[in-house]
Amino acid sequence: MTPSCPGAAASGAAGGAAGARAGLAAVGTSLACFLLTALLGPSAMQPELRGPAGQPPYSLSVHPSPHLVIGLVAAGMIIGTAGLALCWRAVRKGRRYRPGALMAAGLLVTAAFALMPPVGSADHLNYAAYGRMAVLGHDPYSTSAVDVPGDPVISEVEEWRRTPSVYGPVATGTQALASWVGGDSVRLTVFVLSLFNALAFALTAWILYRTADTDERRLRVALLWTCNPLLLYHLVGGAHNDALAVCPMVAGLALFAARRGRPGTVPRSLGAGALIAVGGAIKVPAALVGGGLAWALARDGREPGARGSAALRLAALAAGALAVTAATYAFAGPHTFDQLRRAADQVSLATPWHLVDLLVGREKRVFIKIGWLTLFAVLAVLLARALPRVRPAAGGADTGGEGERVAAALVLAWLLATPYELPWYSGFAWAALALLPWSRFDWVLLAHTAALSLGYLPARDPKLIGLPSSLDFLLDVARPGVIPVLLTVILIVAVRMCLRRPDPVPAPGPPPRAAAGSPG
Repeated sequence: MTPSCPGAAASGAAGGAAGARAGLAAVGTSLACFLLTALLGPSAMQPELRGPAGQPPYSLSVHPSPHLVIGLVAAGMIIGTAGLALCWRAVRKGRRYRPGALMAAGLLVTAAFALMPPVGSADHLNYAAYGRMAVLGHDPYSTSAVDVPGDPVISEVEEWRRTPSVYGPVATGTQALASWVGGDSVRLTVFVLSLFNALAFALTAWILYRTADTDERRLRVALLWTCNPLLLYHLVGGAHNDALAVCPMVAGLALFAARRGRPGTVPRSLGAGALIAVGGAIKVPAALVGGGLAWALARDGREPGARGSAALRLAALAAGALAVTAATYAFAGPHTFDQLRRAADQVSLATPWHLVDLLVGREKRVFIKIGWLTLFAVLAVLLARALPRVRPAAGGADTGGEGERVAAALVLAWLLATPYELPWYSGFAWAALALLPWSRFDWVLLAHTAALSLGYLPARDPKLIGLPSSLDFLLDVARPGVIPVLLTVILIVAVRMCLRRPDPVPAPGPPPRAAAGSPG
């Protein structure tokens, strides 16, 4: 039977519908694994939170074994990755889901995670401690947990007890507010921090959804951000403050792009620069997207008669960014950069640079710094040429998509090149790519995030959680050996993709059918 036969077409349609349903089922199963891990209570994947029992967040206290919770999270990551891949494949074959229904489902999961204790790492204990230091009058940028012994909140810090804060002044402000509300209770302080992160994740979802001007783009936002099980696990379930940094970063990009109105005007450029600087004052990678907007404005300045206007908008972008940066860092003090300078010399175990570090030794890490910066520059150029261009909807005006595209190139290049990264850092790249059309680079980011996520099971000090010897391979083999090799392969694949011809722009066709068994 040939593919052109009606029977073959019907079979293909049925197969596509089955794949679409399987993708949704896998995403749901993945999220159930993560939610169950959080619900089970303190474990190898979840630090205990001290405080009155009636205070949120809430969970059981069944003390599950490390094998169970690590297995649940590993299964959730693998199944969730497969589910996203199936959903994307179904979309590329013409199947559609209702974006609104997916958005609602993702936001419900966000709310559920916010009500339960964070899982995956103990970073939220660091956030609580830095906020507590600020409230008590200590300087979080020069004080570590060991300097304040006996405090009911600060003493709960796990593996980073000798490390002052590496986060920006805006992050410290939110941590201090959470500590002011939570007082002596670690539990309540962490709950407030989780609420901040969940609200930031939801607001980012709303901005991305409102920025999208077609159903296809709204569906892309739902699948890449709001219903992405890997992001929900890391950014919301793990309560990592990357979600706080991504939110103003996306708001700045959306304001500049102006789906409804003229893009890149002076007021919009000023506001975009200020918003992006707020993100950078939480976590520095958020500031990278400003380079994309600056490049787009400089490019506009080469057009005949547009030089003066472009220069004015570029000055407004820089003024907004400098004003916020100066205000936040002047208040916190210039020494806030000290820890960032120290962190710039670090190499995490699960990156390709760890393999280089084993060869050159810690004393020669300057070569790694030169190498990764060079790689970052090369990747940024290649990705800026290879990432798909944002095309306006039918009858729409230019939306300033060139800035979004270069911004995404810078963030993705940083993620692939940096010698120090953790799985939740990928949130910056997912948000930036969600603003662009579908492309083969989505698969690169999915593979990169999945591999890095599996490399940090669990992302806690094994000595503190009593990890059984039967799971030593996770820390001795997978994280420092298998995952760096996998990420090296993914990096090579990304470079090869950049050197290939761009994805063809699909010709407009009839409206696609909704996936059977899915909403609409």
